[in-house]
Amino acid sequence: MDIDDQNDKLNLEQEEVRKKLVEELGLSNLPQDKQEELLIKMTEVLLKRIFVETMERLNDIDREKYEKMVDENNDPEKISAFLHERVYNYDEMVEKIIFDFKKEMKEAI
Repeated sequence: MDIDDQNDKLNLEQEEVRKKLVEELGLSNLPQDKQEELLIKMTEVLLKRIFVETMERLNDIDREKYEKMVDENNDPEKISAFLHERVYNYDEMVEKIIFDFKKEMKEAI
């Protein structure tokens, strides 16, 4: 699969996630620009929560390695592999953060 195919696949996946979030959180009645604004803000909050939890789970040495990888602009796949290797149940951790966030948003709406 070449880079264009990978980008197309990623864009389709992101669009599916966006549609699912809009539907699950009952945002479909809002104008498109408001939906986008809210989704951007929610994504920022989610990414911050995932980052904080990830950093808390890494030991000092692994945290330094992670920071070095980011500073060196390593391939996101390489960084992802590193996190999966160093953070126990990384995918489950991320899924729980997303689940908890959606629950929190549904309760707030």
